[in-house]
Amino acid sequence: MALGTNNTTAAVANNFIPALWSDEVIGAYKANLVLANLVTKMSHKGKKGNTIKIPVPARGVATAKAANTQVTLSAATNTVIDVVIDKHFEYSKLIEDIAEVQALASMRKFYTDDAGFALAKQVDSSLFALAEGFQGGTVGQSAQAQVYEKAVIGGDGTTLYTGNSRNCSDITEAGIRAMILKLDNADVPMDNRVMVIPPIAANDLLFLERFTEQQFIGNGDAIKTGKLGMIHGIDIYISTACPVTTGAATATDRVGMIMHKDALVLAEQVGVRTQTQYKQEYLGDLFTADTLYGVKELRDTAGVAFVVPGT
Repeated sequence: MALGTNNTTAAVANNFIPALWSDEVIGAYKANLVLANLVTKMSHKGKKGNTIKIPVPARGVATAKAANTQVTLSAATNTVIDVVIDKHFEYSKLIEDIAEVQALASMRKFYTDDAGFALAKQVDSSLFALAEGFQGGTVGQSAQAQVYEKAVIGGDGTTLYTGNSRNCSDITEAGIRAMILKLDNADVPMDNRVMVIPPIAANDLLFLERFTEQQFIGNGDAIKTGKLGMIHGIDIYISTACPVTTGAATATDRVGMIMHKDALVLAEQVGVRTQTQYKQEYLGDLFTADTLYGVKELRDTAGVAFVVPGT
């Protein structure tokens, strides 16, 4: 008796592969994001267009009300910020049949973890690059003397970093307090402030009494991605994506930041997705993970970049 033709072929079985890979890549991506989880997020998924226009209203002022007079109208001074979605990054691997047949299942696990990590680090790096623009700085400077022109040194939180002379210093409590004061003076809300530091600065924090005292550590929720602890009411996160300043003289200096979540925005048009396609000419599966997004500084005074020695 014939069994029929409804066989489970390789083509049919292949339909299960993308979903499995996708779940693992997205899981690894979310697990490795640090800065992207701390900024304002906007979803543009499924929508057309390459630019999001965000209205930014200016703060108004209160006026005294005099008897028998009309109220004073507050003039609107709204501005618009354009978030251009122009960053498309991908991670691809071609897995030949012989490798698929002979390799352990852990090979796929490594590639999915690596894809998620690579894309997460790229998104975080795009956001970190905007730290050059905090406090009136210019993003994308090429001259060494101008890179991170408005960043301060970690030691005192007020002295501007000068790349040519490499005047950066290790993070201190006085430096942290000075940067907090800068945000306070700019009327930046107290809640949703964070501090993101490179690994080298995390080591320095362990010598600060205010950080190591139990009452400043927080409520035990350090399991959050990258969270190290808390100081002066600000959650501290560690990230390997913190930039390294350019130039031979400063090639090891690292950049961190204290900011409010509204300082930066991340707009996603295509979240992390995975696709697989069998390539007969190579006798293998082409695996690609990619994402399409845009980043922008929203509030210039809501963040302060600082520089510490990388060694």
